[in-house]
Amino acid sequence: MTQDSTSTRTLKGEVATIVFANSENGFVIARLRARGEPGQVTVVGTLGEVVPGEMLELTGTWKEHPKFGRQFQAETCVQVLPATINGIRRYLSSGCIKGIGPTMAGKLVEHFGARVLDILDEDPQQLLKVPGLGKKTLVKIRESWEKQREIRSLMLFLQEYGIAPTFAGKIFKRYGIQAVERLKQDPYQLVYEIRGIGFATADAMALKLGFAQDSPQRVQAGIMYVLYQQGERGHLFYPADALLEKAAHALGDIDAPLLQEGLVRLQEAKRIVVEDLPQQDVHQAVYPHFFYRMEREIVSRLQAIASHRVHVDEDKLAGVIREQEARSRVTLSPEQREAVLGACENNIYIITGGPGTGKTTITRMVARALSSLGLEVKLAAPTGRAAKRLAEATGRSASTIHRLLKYDPVGSDGFVFNEDKKLKVDALIVDEVSMLDCVLCLHLLRALPLTCRIVLVGDVNQLPSVGPGNLLRDCLESGVLPHKRLTTIFRQARESMIVVNAHRINEGEFPLGATRPVPQADFFWVENDDPLRIQQLIVKTACERIPEVYGLDPMRDVQVLTPMHKGDVGTQTLNSLLQERLNPHGPEIARGQRKYRVGDRVLQMRNNYDKDVFNGDLGWIVSLDPKAETLQIDFEGREVEYGFDELDELSLAYAVSVHKSQGSEYPAVIMPVVTQHYMLLQRNLIYTGLTRARKLAVMLGSHRALSIGLSNKDSSKRFTHLVYRLQEEF
Repeated sequence: MTQDSTSTRTLKGEVATIVFANSENGFVIARLRARGEPGQVTVVGTLGEVVPGEMLELTGTWKEHPKFGRQFQAETCVQVLPATINGIRRYLSSGCIKGIGPTMAGKLVEHFGARVLDILDEDPQQLLKVPGLGKKTLVKIRESWEKQREIRSLMLFLQEYGIAPTFAGKIFKRYGIQAVERLKQDPYQLVYEIRGIGFATADAMALKLGFAQDSPQRVQAGIMYVLYQQGERGHLFYPADALLEKAAHALGDIDAPLLQEGLVRLQEAKRIVVEDLPQQDVHQAVYPHFFYRMEREIVSRLQAIASHRVHVDEDKLAGVIREQEARSRVTLSPEQREAVLGACENNIYIITGGPGTGKTTITRMVARALSSLGLEVKLAAPTGRAAKRLAEATGRSASTIHRLLKYDPVGSDGFVFNEDKKLKVDALIVDEVSMLDCVLCLHLLRALPLTCRIVLVGDVNQLPSVGPGNLLRDCLESGVLPHKRLTTIFRQARESMIVVNAHRINEGEFPLGATRPVPQADFFWVENDDPLRIQQLIVKTACERIPEVYGLDPMRDVQVLTPMHKGDVGTQTLNSLLQERLNPHGPEIARGQRKYRVGDRVLQMRNNYDKDVFNGDLGWIVSLDPKAETLQIDFEGREVEYGFDELDELSLAYAVSVHKSQGSEYPAVIMPVVTQHYMLLQRNLIYTGLTRARKLAVMLGSHRALSIGLSNKDSSKRFTHLVYRLQEEF
């Protein structure tokens, strides 16, 4: 965009149509009939929930968009009720007031004229004079109108203090008609109770309202803000001294006694739990209350399941395994046989190992053996891609854990299957357990009958879960749960340099590899110190060299993985460059700097239970309808429709982060390792990226960057106490 005016202007007008609206962040593109402007003008900005017929008073600046022309970029928005007959009719017809649709809107305007909104405010009982409007409908209308009026008042208040209008609905739902008064009394409640509003936003409001820099509410909210941050980084607790040091930095010039007092008050309010953990030399561990209860409940549920041992006929089991070996024409190694027997004989069993150690063969054997013993066996994984791979490996159906438990946003536990309604299952095999966070693990354990056997399969050397905790590593390190660490790399796997180098990287050693593409090689290390040159090499390798030498489809078979989103070789830049090379033409829709074209490979960025599409699912755009403002995406043979207002759920997927690739495998992987990404360079990230490759892996970068990553082994340490709680219980 280029500016044609830098001065702030005021624009008043009636909303004619909504072109685009994002319910998550309140961003809206609307057409306005504005005073003093010929025709309709385009307005863009965070306007919140606006409807046709509504009057807006906006401040902002005029911009000239290179593609869409002149637009008014709104900085503030005040919603006022329409004054004209047509405006009132459009406003009432929009569906914003429950009980009034287009037909009833016409009747109301015909009967009362422009006075109808005043009547809604002052004497809604008069609406009963309109034919077809009964007492039950009137109750709906009154409740909805009162809510709209309170939300408008709340929006004005929020706007005065710099909070986006999109939060008005959430805040009103939480606090009701007392919202403004509640916020005046303690705006820091927003930090605890309204998702999406952080400490900085609430703090700015509070300081404008006159709260002191050292007010108890501010100090407590600052401490919780830092604790939430650490939770987002995977920690279940954080040491009190480090927590208060970070809180002091965030709050600015707060005395230590006030911080200590804040910690005490938070504990009294049951927002946190403070516990001495001498086993870890932590004098005071500070947990968010939910995380503390969660960690203890996970341990108690694992202990309860483990204590319900079931009898296994060892002779029958041995016969079943021999039968499965003959059927599969596979002879298990002693290590593999021990793992299969352990998984069938124990209520809880963990199998871990790197690539080439036979986890897939063992998982398939365990599933078949348990079924042959007459057990109802289910298979699950944390992501859709991982579940698909599990199904392919075992020849049995597998689902995501969310689908297995049947997500239910209305239910008290969030899932159909929970503490009160158990899954009908005798044995559950969960793959890719390194990705399983403690929150989802607890939901899963609540849904399992105590007699159910659990087999957990995963590679403990991969990246830990995105969510809180380090479940697989903690369970193994506790030493109290039966498990098998697979260490033998089979001969066929030893012939793969992908496998060999994965194990070298896991030991902190430099990978071995070819330096030029030949069909026999499956791993290459391309050394270069220049990120821009690496960027060019990635594009050329993905689009030209790999298709030419290996015959792989660059659109379907080649995946670029990178540690970060920004930078010369981050996902944002690489996606744009690869899209222009691999899919430069065709119908498209632009959203900000992003373009989506028919044929593009896209990634789902969050769980969408209504569409049955989940975080990490990969798809391809197959069609686009500008008139209906929809596009169709093919997710592994299943087409799903998205509205243009839902595009923020999708990202281009020519290049994805290593974290997003967990649980997936690709025929070919290209991964840059550069010093620009030093903040995220760590051994398990490089290992995880490399082990996503099935046939070919190409790593490009500098010797220094790879050295940083290989030596960075402990950066992913997470503060949890699960190891010691397990040892105490078992």
